[in-house]
Amino acid sequence: MKAATLNYLQRLQAHKGGLIQLKTELFWYGGRGWDGTPGRICLLLDADATTATSAATSDAVYAAKTTAAVAVQIRAAALLLIDGSPQWIWITEADVELL
Repeated sequence: MKAATLNYLQRLQAHKGGLIQLKTELFWYGGRGWDGTPGRICLLLDADATTATSAATSDAVYAAKTTAAVAVQIRAAALLLIDGSPQWIWITEADVELL
């Protein structure tokens, strides 16, 4: 794993139990689409480099708008409390602000 990935993931893990602000909308799979709520504030429950892939369900969400640039950005899986329910999502460093 690259040093930049570890550094980003380590910062997320050190912030567990803290609040983060998502700068973008969430995309809900399973036919729901974009939620139209940029700037959402969530509780960060956990962070991992690989968990979201195995834990994701048909309702998994992805925080960043899909662009070619997103594919090359450093991503981490974050377990966030969203609307009272824990959800694993992929986030990039540009997607969030640690509060």
